Amino acid sequence: MKDIRTLSLDQLQEYFVSLGEKPFRAKQVYEWLWNKNLHSIEEMTNLSKDLRDRIAQEYLINPISVDQLQKSTDGTIKNGVKLHDGLLVESVLIPTETRTTACVSSQVGCSLNCEFCATARLKRMRNLEVAEIVDQVALIDRQSKLYFDRPLSNIVFMGMGEPMMNYKNVVESIRKITDPKGLGMSARRITVSTSGIPKMIKMLADENLRVNLALSLHSAIEKKRNEIMPFSDKFPLTDILDSLKYWYEKTGNIITFEYCVWKGINDQDEDIKALIRYCKQIPSKVNLIQYNPIGDGKYDQCNKDAEENYVRQLEKAGITVLIRRSRGGDIDAACGQLANKSSE
Repeated sequence: MKDIRTLSLDQLQEYFVSLGEKPFRAKQVYEWLWNKNLHSIEEMTNLSKDLRDRIAQEYLINPISVDQLQKSTDGTIKNGVKLHDGLLVESVLIPTETRTTACVSSQVGCSLNCEFCATARLKRMRNLEVAEIVDQVALIDRQSKLYFDRPLSNIVFMGMGEPMMNYKNVVESIRKITDPKGLGMSARRITVSTSGIPKMIKMLADENLRVNLALSLHSAIEKKRNEIMPFSDKFPLTDILDSLKYWYEKTGNIITFEYCVWKGINDQDEDIKALIRYCKQIPSKVNLIQYNPIGDGKYDQCNKDAEENYVRQLEKAGITVLIRRSRGGDIDAACGQLANKSSE
């Protein structure tokens, strides 16, 4: 049977009219599904028992479930999420003193081949459905209230997978998450992170979603970036820059460059100067992200002097730079570490 959450509100209305019911039944069911994140047709108590039975004969709900929950010493929570077909993804709740952030996945595995990322070692099995993405957010919102006594405040599409490779479902999930009839969360507190697919960045700019954009950059030297992220040889930095300019023109939102500094790879002055030149061409800021080892020894976190050199030169050039310390490293929940280890 088909998951009822694949139906739009208009399709739900058509369905209930075909049953001889009033169109307003569609809004009732839509609220149960997207606002209350209900996973049981039987629990839709403002529908008659007969109507619930008729719906259940044609449709079901395929919710996610927590296969394994791990807690870090820093408060981070990693969910090993089981999907209806038995496949697994991971999502993370990241708490700070002022906010809680949900890091959600968009694919089972990943379509890309970034050398430093554990998820890239996994074969891409499939894209996540809209409801599977929304379920992750609703789950972490409940956990935030349970463990930290406050609702979820921020969402980042930085989990498993490349969001732009699941474009349609990611965009629709954002609409469901931000819709007052859905989860009703602020679009301004959502960040979509991409490794850089120019055509899709432009498409996202045209969606008028009001979300933020982060680009996984790691080097502004073409040859070096292609070695770190081999797929990127299809997407030159000039094309990416053109798409980022389009993004800024359409949305007015500055771009965040996500940037890991690795020992012996991109920790020299030439790397910093190239990054400065790139940043100067588009309103942007830089997040220096602490690298999280994935066990192969190829990429090592740079030393403190190299990190401080980046900060010093970027600030001197007038570029905003923040150092993002990783959370959840002890449970493989930090950036780049999501690889379903909890399921092994």
